[in-house]
Amino acid sequence: MNKLKYYFPELSNHQIKQFEMLPGLFNYWNSKINVISRKDIAEIEIRHILHSLSIAKFFSFNNNSKILDVGTGGGFPGIPLAILFPNSKFILVDSIKKKIKVVDELIKDLKLENVMLICSRAEDLDIKYDFLVTRAVAKMDKIIKWSKGNFNHNSNNDIPNGIIALKGGEILECDLSSWLVQIIYLLIH
Repeated sequence: MNKLKYYFPELSNHQIKQFEMLPGLFNYWNSKINVISRKDIAEIEIRHILHSLSIAKFFSFNNNSKILDVGTGGGFPGIPLAILFPNSKFILVDSIKKKIKVVDELIKDLKLENVMLICSRAEDLDIKYDFLVTRAVAKMDKIIKWSKGNFNHNSNNDIPNGIIALKGGEILECDLSSWLVQIIYLLIH
């Protein structure tokens, strides 16, 4: 966790302990259920934890922000962000029950009180939130469609409510001009 401490020197001792628990917890659960690529497990700090936290190098969620993590899989980017922003509320969503079960156990082990889980398809959700965060769950046109009408009208952050997508490759695959959604693209490879 040396890189984590280097990039986020403001972490409390409690947060550091939570982050230090993640590799062991993921090794345990990944041996039972494949929640992240087995070839990536040795690189969990860089490819999953720091990748998820890269959002925080561009933007900080204010207290009481409500963030939806669509297609959370093994809990990324939601769990690392929930550790970093303990005064914001995170809703982690995935349609695969076994992944939600693993994430539920991770949340219990980490004693995260600011995380709620939903087993559902993103397009079936009917909840309001400030930001939608996601990694490689779908093409941007689908993510935009899923989020339409679900953003809270008032923003308590420095930027308008919207989508924060950690994506690589070609993300401008749709015409964004017809959408009244603030989109933030963070290009992370």
